Amino acid sequence: MLPEMPAVYKQLIDKLDAGIHIVDRNGQSLIYNEKMSQIEGMDKDEVLRKNIMDIFLFASEEDSRLLQALKHGRSFRSERQTYFTFKGKEITTVNDIFPIEVDGVRAGAVEIAEDITKLERMTRRKRQDNLRFTFERIVGESIQLKETVQRARQASRTASAVLLYGETGTGKELFAQSIHSESPRAAGPFIAQNCAALPESLIEGILFGSVKGAFTGASGQTGLFEQAAGGTLLLDEVNSLSTPMQAKLLRVIQEKTVRRLGGTKDVPVDVRIIAVLNEDPLTAMQQGRLRPDLYYRLSVVSLAVPPLRERPRDIPLLSNFFISLFNERFQLNVAGLSKETEALFNDYEWPGNVRELEHVIEGAMNIIHHAGSIEPHHLPGHMRLRMLKEDIRASEPAAFEQKPLKEHLEDSERTYLKETLRRTNGNVTRAANILGMSRQSLQYRLKKLQIYRSDTADS
Repeated sequence: MLPEMPAVYKQLIDKLDAGIHIVDRNGQSLIYNEKMSQIEGMDKDEVLRKNIMDIFLFASEEDSRLLQALKHGRSFRSERQTYFTFKGKEITTVNDIFPIEVDGVRAGAVEIAEDITKLERMTRRKRQDNLRFTFERIVGESIQLKETVQRARQASRTASAVLLYGETGTGKELFAQSIHSESPRAAGPFIAQNCAALPESLIEGILFGSVKGAFTGASGQTGLFEQAAGGTLLLDEVNSLSTPMQAKLLRVIQEKTVRRLGGTKDVPVDVRIIAVLNEDPLTAMQQGRLRPDLYYRLSVVSLAVPPLRERPRDIPLLSNFFISLFNERFQLNVAGLSKETEALFNDYEWPGNVRELEHVIEGAMNIIHHAGSIEPHHLPGHMRLRMLKEDIRASEPAAFEQKPLKEHLEDSERTYLKETLRRTNGNVTRAANILGMSRQSLQYRLKKLQIYRSDTADS
């Protein structure tokens, strides 16, 4: 047993500018000074003579450094620890923890703590500010986009769950980050997890955490729900989770508590959920990929992010934005899109949406000269091929006309070349640039296909 501490020593310990917490060999609190009371927001009578596991929300005894020092004689130096009191308050400290021995017998353990909770939050906020998008950074003037932004701004005022859905590449995570940035939780963490990227066997441990020994190789870890406490947790492609896993997720969201894999205690979590789907949620429910009860819980606020083909007026704005971005990144001075490229962009359906547009421009600026404009021959081959096929398809008669293959190919090529010359007002040099061939080669093809120079004008 630890001997009773004289009153004078207790007074001295209370004056120290470091948190002191001492437990006896049974894990019950004997000493809890004023500084530790301030750090953890608990009164002494809420702590003294009570067991560690009743005071703090540890999933198991292995999460408590004090109990590890007490039971196994381990010492910890400058150990950073984040934990929750029974009141749900999150604390981050740097601790020195070591066992106390009396006459060669382990009689207790002591923790000396320095509070870094505010510093941790400031660091977390700065880190998030550097990474985070805001509504001001969402590029577009179309009515569809503006309406979505307005609804997202309104949703950012509360902590209700939000469901974002739309095609791949439309910028759903950008909206999620913007909602978080403008919410009262902006100082808290923003953690994003693509559920489809997780193997089924590891999903529960990653989301909810695990205790040591819960499964083979488990070392004990906090889950994403605990890590996102006080902030926002973005769950992308929740429809990829199995039905049993969706049921567990629903329970956590409803109860606002999480139980680590292999643990026995429920830990309260204060987290805002933003769920993301890359398909219409009604379709996902009808086809059994999304539980209806989970959908209704997640879709307190439901936002559809429009695809790029439905907001064509945003294509020039986004193109200029990405060109400026990569000009700075690549130290270039590209002026913009040529008229031909702009016309091609407006005719293209953009199945990959804004992400595809960004990658197309980045790819073009990797092969362009220091200055100038992005021309059609700078674009990826699949875009040029797709446009060629669409032009050929548009030129084909409604009724199929049987003819030799060579003649059919010549007619298709003739139609395509004439259309290209029409778009360039008969300028052979510009047409050759669009087609990705030399001027001399184009002139040869024009002569062979009997597209006479009288129909064209040269530069």
